[in-house]
Amino acid sequence: MAVEQDEQHEVSTAVRIGYAAGAAGLLGWFLFGLLVQRQGFVASFGEAAGTGFGLLLAVSVIGAFRRNGR
Repeated sequence: MAVEQDEQHEVSTAVRIGYAAGAAGLLGWFLFGLLVQRQGFVASFGEAAGTGFGLLLAVSVIGAFRRNGR
């Protein structure tokens, strides 16, 4: 059984900037909930984590469509 290896691709600068912007946005969302809305650490972390998982899902779906050429 042969194991197929994916081609190694470098990550473009635009993708790195997008990931950094997403991470900064999640940190800002967490701090906004914690410091401005005063909703507590766990609730703020939960909101930021849920938003992060939603972003990861969106990136995964977009990547799947791009890979299949649709």
